[in-house]
Amino acid sequence: MAMMLYQYIGIIIGIIGIIYSFLRFRDSKMSLGMLFVWSIIWVILIGLSLDPLATGYFASLTGIGRGLDVVLILGLIGSFYLIFRIYNTLENMEQEITHLVREIALMRENRDIESKEDEEDNSK
Repeated sequence: MAMMLYQYIGIIIGIIGIIYSFLRFRDSKMSLGMLFVWSIIWVILIGLSLDPLATGYFASLTGIGRGLDVVLILGLIGSFYLIFRIYNTLENMEQEITHLVREIALMRENRDIESKEDEEDNSK
């Protein structure tokens, strides 16, 4: 059975994804856990590109009608999960930035008070 164009594209994207994930991990921009998750996702993409009929097996296993429906449903669930993770990360970063800005403001306030006291002591 000859491979279709989308299968080649899926394999190429999967290989590029694996390489990119390893490069980000090597540069300490990705944790080991996220490297594991993304590597599994890319390997699944390559596997499904090599054998598109495997989605039919997952469809019958889950009770969903067609293999493409399984892929779309899992993609949608995965997307919601990633959006949730990104939202939580942004919230945490916002709280950390607020905390740091408050600390910097207090440090500047204390420094200004100390410099005014020094000026008053020097003028006496």
